[in-house]
Amino acid sequence: MSSSETGVPGGGPRIGIDLGSVSSKIALVSGSRIVRTWYERHMGRPVETLSRLLDLAGAEHDLSGMHCAVTGSASSLVATLLGVEPVNEVVALSSAVTELLPTVRSVIEMGGQDAKLLLFRPSDGGSIFDDFSMNSICAAGTGAFLDQQATRLGLAVEEMSSLALGCDNPPRIAGRCSVFAKSDMIHLQQTGTPTQDIVAGLCFSVARNFKSTIASGRNFRPPVAFVGGVASNAGMVRAFQEVLADDCGDIIIPDH
Repeated sequence: MSSSETGVPGGGPRIGIDLGSVSSKIALVSGSRIVRTWYERHMGRPVETLSRLLDLAGAEHDLSGMHCAVTGSASSLVATLLGVEPVNEVVALSSAVTELLPTVRSVIEMGGQDAKLLLFRPSDGGSIFDDFSMNSICAAGTGAFLDQQATRLGLAVEEMSSLALGCDNPPRIAGRCSVFAKSDMIHLQQTGTPTQDIVAGLCFSVARNFKSTIASGRNFRPPVAFVGGVASNAGMVRAFQEVLADDCGDIIIPDH
């Protein structure tokens, strides 16, 4: 593989690598089309996991000579090993959105440790990246926060998604601080609140926290897309849809 800038000319196949705080991902891209993706939670071993994913990708496709770009919170080491320059996460995401989702004007991105809001403005039938905001070092309101609370409740992360949809009136849970959220959840458990209601309340607390702290006075510009690992959680999709109902209408969940 060889180094690439964020916008390699031509439509030849390229490899994108994203090493986040929770998972390692590879995308095989041809032109503006995502051909194939590989994903695995790395359990604190991002390089080993990436090596395994590259073996899987290499068994299906000839990766030799392909342009490569690396991004994500754990990207620096791997970028050095591959001899490429790491791409800033916001630059990578905004480039992908302008290329693959040209009509989108706001993007909610939520991963293991980071949560971001990206804003775009229209330009010549497409879009231009305009502004962004992201969370502080506190983990409240991220995928890791949801993982921690799922563990506390004795649930697999995947279970949270379907459980949250079974509650019509989610209880109020503090979302700005993981300590306060834990206290609220313990109180709800002690009063016999069903687990599905607690999970739904947790999802809504994360969505409200995003709107009040990360958006922080910024107006959502429709259409709005929700991306990142947390976007696979149907409970979070529903929570954002309802919390932002007056701001953005239906939320787009793109493929991959």
